[in-house]
Amino acid sequence: MDVSEIGEFGLIKRLTSILGQEAPQDMVVGIGDDAAAWRAGDQYVLATTDTLVEGVHFLPAVTPWADVGWKALAVNVSDIGAMGGEPMFALITLALPPETAVGDIEDLYRGLRECAVRYAVTVAGGDVVSAPQVSITVALIGHAQVSAGQPRLLLRSGARVGDAIAVSGTLGDSAGGLSSMRPGNQVHVALVAAHLRPQPPLLLGQEAAREGIRCAIDVSDGLLQDIGHVCEMSGVGALVKADAVPVSEALHGAYPDDALRLACTGGEDYELVLVGKRKLIERAAASSGIDVTFIGEIVEDAERRVRLLDGEGREIDFGTAGWDHMRAAKRGA
Repeated sequence: MDVSEIGEFGLIKRLTSILGQEAPQDMVVGIGDDAAAWRAGDQYVLATTDTLVEGVHFLPAVTPWADVGWKALAVNVSDIGAMGGEPMFALITLALPPETAVGDIEDLYRGLRECAVRYAVTVAGGDVVSAPQVSITVALIGHAQVSAGQPRLLLRSGARVGDAIAVSGTLGDSAGGLSSMRPGNQVHVALVAAHLRPQPPLLLGQEAAREGIRCAIDVSDGLLQDIGHVCEMSGVGALVKADAVPVSEALHGAYPDDALRLACTGGEDYELVLVGKRKLIERAAASSGIDVTFIGEIVEDAERRVRLLDGEGREIDFGTAGWDHMRAAKRGA
């Protein structure tokens, strides 16, 4: 058996079972959420990490290095925001072939710095190693909001039957941008920009936590797959209305026959899914100034399924719910 047969998430489950240690008392959130969380004195620390690899996550021939730097940090900011927290300090590890042009990596850091300024993150250090291809790994440390000594956290395990499901922004633009960048395809500038420079709605997650919402996830692997993570962790099911999924005019115009599939399964939008009482979600959206769209609800389902329904209540099946690194690599995607 190789890892492509069990996929990214099956592998994570196996590795988690090997670790198997009992969590210390100060550990609040461990493996399985957007970020880890633990108590440090009267504060709660959040930590997450992500990697971009040349040839897998970006192609230097078509991706400006500054955009690689921006995205490397932004995807981690998205994780902290999906927990309702505030990002603070980043550690950067660069793996570089010796022949890498210095100017390219300087441009990468210029883009990274732009993102750091935008989200008030301080780069506090890191490491540089030799490797056969470029990769950049960011470890981002933040903190949770605290109320009456307890952390205000948005968790994948916080969904309850009857909760509304809402999402910020529009979906599928990043996947459309990636398709647009492939050789021979027409370039759609707005979609390419969405793919190269995601803008995580950090304030929305923070306001959601303040309002008492307890469940969220960012859209990194695909809307349906990410809602599926919530269902798995919360022991519930979800109904998503296809005609409510927010899709931009740019995506509709570029891919009219494929826009819904891209929005539901494409991933890398780094928008925020909120799950909770409708009134609380509306208040969080209003206080943050970030629009959300209500797209469905949490239901009872012993199989923990996510069902996408058309206007007549018929289920739509795209064959895949989203991105899986291990299976995609096997396919050569």
